[in-house]
Formats: sequence, C-alpha cells, structure tokens
Amino acid sequence: EISKAGFDKPSQIQAYAWPIALKGSDVVGVAATGSGKTIAFLFPAFDHILSNRIGSRDPTLLVLAPTRELAMQIQTEVNRFLHGSAMRSAACFGGVSRYGQAAELRRGVQILIATPGRLLDFLEAGVTNLKRVTYLCLDEADRMLDMGFEPQIRKVVSQIRPDRQTLMWSATWPKEIQRLARDFCREDPVKIT
Repeated sequence: EISKAGFDKPSQIQAYAWPIALKGSDVVGVAATGSGKTIAFLFPAFDHILSNRIGSRDPTLLVLAPTRELAMQIQTEVNRFLHGSAMRSAACFGGVSRYGQAAELRRGVQILIATPGRLLDFLEAGVTNLKRVTYLCLDEADRMLDMGFEPQIRKVVSQIRPDRQTLMWSATWPKEIQRLARDFCREDPVKIT
C-alpha cells in the first residue's frame, strides 16, 4: 500500500527517525510543519503494531494532537497507507457528535488519534481504555502546551503502561517540552532536529 499511495523516498527527518524508532528507542523530534514528521512516526508505528497482535479491540498506538484539524490530517495519512489492511483506526476530537466516534472505538481499533479533551471524555465514560498502548506519540507537543492541555496530557499518559515507546514532536524545544520528555520517556530520548 505504501508504494500505491505514491510514497517514493523518505524526507530527512524520516530517514533519521525511522531506524531509531524501529529499534524501540524513545524519540524527540524538533521539526517544522511540512517536514514529513507524520510519516516519521507512523511507519515505525505500523511495524510496531504488526509485530504485536492485531486482534485486540483496544488501541496499541495512541497519537495525541492539539486540534481536530491535525487529528483529521493524521487520520487521512493513516487511511492512505493502510487501505485494505487489517489494522483499524479512529480519530476522536471535539466539535462533532460523540456517538459515531464512540461506536468506532467500541468496534475496536489498533490506532487511536485523539485530542486530549475528547479522549478523556471517552476514557471516563469507559468507551475505551489505554491498557494495551505500547506506542505513544505526542504530535505538536509545544502547541498542546500553549493551548493549556498539559493537565489533560498528563492524565491521559498516566493511564498508559510505563513500558511504552514514546515519540514527541515539536516545532520548538522549550524547557516545558524538555520537562515533558523527561517525565514521559523511559530513557533519555534520542533528539532529532
């Protein structure tokens, strides 16, 4: 499906990130919008999911995004590369009815893309859980902090098993992002710029 989707060669950030992420290391990527960071974290995530059991109804990959628009954009990329695959995904975000999103989660997904607030709503309602998440990605982490999502992010991450692999992506590297990386990563993450 990758070649059918028109993907031919990796961007610089992808070429650096893939071998590190595929080894299972935690990654902090500082990269501008449009640099290819979505594919930089998705391709290793697909490999991670395939090396685990696909049959589970609970997500293995969680991508947190600051906005509905970014969550939808990531979901579009997932669909582009997984068309016809056994992997299922869902995007959960505010501004639309919860019912369709909840139904998708109840059917079971391996890939969950969500904004922090909507995800917490679903976790508190028991619609899904994060017990099987072993691959966590925080996309545009600096923007999520700027929008005041740090308490929600921490609450979400506290429900994920500690032996997870964590990838954080940010356009900047302020002290707040460095602190999150220290708190959320299992080890010293490999920083890619």
